[in-house]
Amino acid sequence: MRHIGLFAAVSIGIGGMVGGGIFAVLGEAVSLAHGATPIAFFIAGIIAILTAYSYAKLSVTFQSRGGTVAFVDQAFGHNILSGSINFMLWLSYIVTISLYAVAFSSYGITFFDTKTILLNHSLICIAIILPAVINIISASFVGKSESVIVAIKIILLILIIVSGGFYVDVSRLNPANYGSTLSIVSAGMIIFVAYEGFELIANASQSIKNPIVNLPRAFYISVSIVILLYILIAIVTVGTVDEHSLLKAQDYALALAAKPALGQIGFTLVAVAALLSTFSAINATIFGNARLGYIIAKDGELPSLFEYEKGEIPIFGVVATLLCSLILANSINLDEIAIIASAGFLLIFFIVNISAFRLREQIGANGIIVGLSSVVSFVALVVLLMQTYSTNPKAIIIFVVFIFVSFLFELLYGKIIRGHMFQRRY
Repeated sequence: MRHIGLFAAVSIGIGGMVGGGIFAVLGEAVSLAHGATPIAFFIAGIIAILTAYSYAKLSVTFQSRGGTVAFVDQAFGHNILSGSINFMLWLSYIVTISLYAVAFSSYGITFFDTKTILLNHSLICIAIILPAVINIISASFVGKSESVIVAIKIILLILIIVSGGFYVDVSRLNPANYGSTLSIVSAGMIIFVAYEGFELIANASQSIKNPIVNLPRAFYISVSIVILLYILIAIVTVGTVDEHSLLKAQDYALALAAKPALGQIGFTLVAVAALLSTFSAINATIFGNARLGYIIAKDGELPSLFEYEKGEIPIFGVVATLLCSLILANSINLDEIAIIASAGFLLIFFIVNISAFRLREQIGANGIIVGLSSVVSFVALVVLLMQTYSTNPKAIIIFVVFIFVSFLFELLYGKIIRGHMFQRRY
């Protein structure tokens, strides 16, 4: 039954993007792009909206709750490549959960006078374990709470923009304060994870009313609104707070951006909103990733344990996501998680854009646009990896390991354990 209208579909996209990403990566962008941080968000937004075109065309033709998984399969068939990408997508959401959990801790720790490593890791664990428990006990709570928290986030961000706009020092946005061209582009790629989430509209395609019209509109409207929102937030942040202070408070930069106009109350409000936002984002991502694991397991690409449900809740999928996220979030720092998450989704979106190019006649897509989307997303990934190699080689190693594990798992599980290929069932 199609019960989701255009407004609700746009809300899914905005809610998916404006999760914990903007709270987690704003400081990262400032550290690289400096006064050009708004430009960095714009560059990342261009890649997002070009990829949204591919998703829109694919979603209209292949309406499936499988979303990205279904598109890759349609383009490349059921083979090692598609299986590896599907597993990589599952892992990427785990990285995203880890990013949100570390951001939760970064904002949460500001409420304590004594800041210790034990406290940091305790907050990270709480941020992951509690949502997982909620998912197991009451999946319906996830959906009911999300709409309220999304509204709170949007209202708060608009409040920061409106109130802080009067305090912007435009000289801080002067080109003289920009980072290098490479660092600006790299900043855009590192913060790309803040745009991850619009693809969730594709997973709801079977429930959207008048999909031929509303699906493309939902993608374009939601991404466009978020691009504008992020650019304005970046302008207010860079324009109202001196860079030294922003870099010192890099992990909770957005809370600091509320101080010039709203004082300590503003800082506290943003910190509370960040806790709510990252918590809800973890809640929703665990919900989605457990079901993604269920779909992939139905295709035979994950062990059958992932198909185990209790009251339509994929219990093992929730537990597996919980354990993997706990290990990752407590093992690597925010910088590395942000890089890995952005690189992972750039790679996946590159594959989706390639899928759209291969299927362009079938889906009625403009070959030039999907070709450009493919090239741009690939170049963005290369730039991110090159920049990271010179500044944080550990993150590159971890990312390569993720790709290798995805390929190796599909190769071994697909050829040895599973022994044969299943037909997809959506």
